[in-house]
Amino acid sequence: MINIVYRLKSPKFFEESIDEVELDGVIVRPTHLSICQADQRYYQGSRPANILDEKLPMALIHEAIGEVVFDSEGNFKSGDMVVMIPNTPFGEDVYSPNYSYSSKFRGSGFDGFTSDLVNLPEDRVVKIPDDFNLNVSAFIELISVAYQGISKFTQMAITPKDNLGVWGDGNLGFITALLLKELFPKSKVLVFGKHQENLNLFSFADEIYRIHDVDDDVVVDHAFECVGSSASQSAIDQIIDIINPQGTINLFGVSEYPVPINTRMVLEKGLTIQGNSRSDRVDFVGVVETLKQNPQLFEHLEKLITNICEINSLGDLKDAFDKDYISKFGKTILKWNI
Repeated sequence: MINIVYRLKSPKFFEESIDEVELDGVIVRPTHLSICQADQRYYQGSRPANILDEKLPMALIHEAIGEVVFDSEGNFKSGDMVVMIPNTPFGEDVYSPNYSYSSKFRGSGFDGFTSDLVNLPEDRVVKIPDDFNLNVSAFIELISVAYQGISKFTQMAITPKDNLGVWGDGNLGFITALLLKELFPKSKVLVFGKHQENLNLFSFADEIYRIHDVDDDVVVDHAFECVGSSASQSAIDQIIDIINPQGTINLFGVSEYPVPINTRMVLEKGLTIQGNSRSDRVDFVGVVETLKQNPQLFEHLEKLITNICEINSLGDLKDAFDKDYISKFGKTILKWNI
């Protein structure tokens, strides 16, 4: 079957390529996609030159849902709506697929979802209910990243979970705080951020703080760092200062540069630092089930959507990336009509 793939050839320049799609596995037609900061780094050319040379040309976008066109095994019906899992194992080992050396990630290790059709193995798609908000469902992948980190935290934390602190008032901080409030209803969720206009959207949180205006008596039992870049250093420093002994520091923020950490106080307090990246099928299934059981979450998650762009041409795709780049907060959703 003939397929057209829309690849980033060089920063800010997309091109069409004709590929062949084999009629095996599950064939999905993308319908709703969401731009991630990682996509923007490729589009803007802000990754190191050697990385761009190695990766491009490549189709972007790893957050997407779509409509099943064909399933060789017959487990999905034509027209079923599914969320597509970008993390793809190539082989088996003792590690979780999202941390395994044998895995590749769409929109990073190989083509993402900007194409007419996508061929995926059966275990790389998860059906979503017909009544789901499709614009929110487009970024289930991002929600699944927070979900897998919280799942690991649940297995690791040994001290009380009375006060859970989230650092970062961006998209991931919002989602992490929202899931914590839903999954740990008896815990207080405290959010620490820099931008008051963003913090005002965290209406579900028990307390919100500007990072430079935190009372001396504020403490947390466990912390979730969702800041990233060079700013993660000050966030981690503040976490180490106010976290209780034997707490866990769960890192989500990505930085292109090494980040110093006050290991003296990490040792003195007996803290555990855990890194979190990406997710796998079990996390997608968990998110879909959580949203199914708690449909009120869609109302909160919808607040993250700042742009909805109809994509009918490569010019529309470029315009959507440009519009997303100047947005200070939230998600840009692509209604994929190409």
